[in-house]
Amino acid sequence: MEENNNKKVLNKKMISIVLGLMCFALTLGICVQIKTVEESNSTVSHNYEENNLRAEVLKYKEKYDNKYKDLERAEKELEEKRQDSTKNNSELTEKEEQIKEGNKQIGLAEVTGEGVIVTLSDSKKDSNNVLNPNTLLVHDVDILGVVNELKNAGAEAISINEQRVIPTTSISCGGNIIYINGEKVGSPFEIKAIGLPEQLAGLSRPGGYLEILKNASVGANLKKSNNITIPKYTGVVDYKYAKTIK
Repeated sequence: MEENNNKKVLNKKMISIVLGLMCFALTLGICVQIKTVEESNSTVSHNYEENNLRAEVLKYKEKYDNKYKDLERAEKELEEKRQDSTKNNSELTEKEEQIKEGNKQIGLAEVTGEGVIVTLSDSKKDSNNVLNPNTLLVHDVDILGVVNELKNAGAEAISINEQRVIPTTSISCGGNIIYINGEKVGSPFEIKAIGLPEQLAGLSRPGGYLEILKNASVGANLKKSNNITIPKYTGVVDYKYAKTIK
């Protein structure tokens, strides 16, 4: 009798253990499923936000492109009106030429001519093999140095990756990219300059700025060209503090 009781107790214990293991396995499975669902929802949510952001960027880009086309259309119409109004008026024709010359000088007109093209690019060296990886990158000061030397050599118009350089142009670092006129620009940087090629090419002289950059492992090349086109500045020139003296 006692033996039967012992067997019953043992059987109950075995059943309890089995049930406990089953409950543990079931709980573990539910936890894993919940975590999987949460991760799936997180991924879906992240992708949803990313797609929304991409859609917003494309929408604003489309708006910008449309506004820019409207601006170009308006400028073309204005130019036609100016030409019509100055056809038989020598005084107005002279004023029109003054406006065109002024726009050319301040960067509001597309220009073409001979000059040089300077290309700056990040080094192709393995950053793990140098003490300071920043020395392998093109920085804002490098571009500023080239632009200043070109200006000193008589450059009449300069652009950086199709961004026209005007008196108010800002050039600043933003991580691994550079902001020019508020626009993000990445390596390689193509700097075009219109002017006397022989003078502008002095930038690549022995001991010159380009050689300094090359010695620092940054890619720096210069070539002359007889046909360079530099676009006009497409931003807004707004002088808030400088007033015309009457």
